Amino acid sequence: MRKIGKQEIEDMAVGAALLGTGGGGDPHIGKLMALQAIEEYGEVTLLDVDEVPEDALVVPSSMMGAPTVMLEKPPSGEEAIEAFQILEKYLGKKIYATFPIEAGGVNSMLPFALAARLGLPVIDADGMGRAFPELQMVTFYLDGISATPGVFADEKGNTALLSTIDNVWTERIARAATVQMGGSTMVAMYSMTAKNLKESGIPNILKLEEEIGKTIRLAKENNVNPIQEVLKITGGFELFQGKVSDINRKTETGFARGVATFEGLNAYKGETLKLRFQNEHLLAQTDTRVLCVTPDLIAVLDAETGLPITTEGIRYGARSVVIGIPCNPKWRTEKGIATVGPRYFGYDVDYVPVEELVKKGVTL
Repeated sequence: MRKIGKQEIEDMAVGAALLGTGGGGDPHIGKLMALQAIEEYGEVTLLDVDEVPEDALVVPSSMMGAPTVMLEKPPSGEEAIEAFQILEKYLGKKIYATFPIEAGGVNSMLPFALAARLGLPVIDADGMGRAFPELQMVTFYLDGISATPGVFADEKGNTALLSTIDNVWTERIARAATVQMGGSTMVAMYSMTAKNLKESGIPNILKLEEEIGKTIRLAKENNVNPIQEVLKITGGFELFQGKVSDINRKTETGFARGVATFEGLNAYKGETLKLRFQNEHLLAQTDTRVLCVTPDLIAVLDAETGLPITTEGIRYGARSVVIGIPCNPKWRTEKGIATVGPRYFGYDVDYVPVEELVKKGVTL
């Protein structure tokens, strides 16, 4: 148990944006929401999952929708409070604590903003260890935990209480409603016990985010290469160095979809990288090789500062380093690959762990 203040939030926001693999929402907006709430209501208690009573009701707080929408329609915070209150009333039980559903710029920060306002602790665990674009793409789904009953709410005051036959239907119905509600909503789903979270969640994700952010901050202060330091912490690999030569990005069916093209620099001169994304980066490949593919993490970092660049933040001419990071072992199971592997997203590529791709390469 420890208190989380402003510096911890600053560092976590950077680490969350990196682990968010380009998605999970604008880290600046999420950070500002958390900082404002802590400034107004005080520091938030962070708990390890082992510190929570096993039968306690815990619920993640998150945003659903296309990250690009947040640039024009940031949440106020009232939506999350209303969603939690409606869910508590329906379940007939008080929520003991909240936690992030994923590692993402906004979705790692929203639990702190909500917790500060409601006086709740935040648990250091999530359901992905990275970010994914759909509601069923969580480790809880792999273990049969239902997404519903769940509530989603928009900034206009619209709310919906959802009960579905399975988590794929939760995604379909909630996505359609979210599009009608302006492209983004605040969500309170996957209510569970702390015992469920301990068994199915990914622990210590917030500590990792904080360590990544702190490492990048101190690297800049000490004039050392921040990207190499990040690779040490995450067990990741440099995949490519290049300059953004084209970005094709659009918001459709509730997602930010597109392809970013990088011209190789330095050791990669003469090569071209295509980075395909659906909210999150999902496939990195050159004309001849697959470099990294979902569910392993693909992150784009500013070549000079080491700071992560989100899918909506990719700009023409930006000099970048693309890295790959092994995903949590839960995603490398048969059901994990079926849920978030490349073929689910329509890519005609088999999943091969990034460490194997780096070692031997896979020719297209």
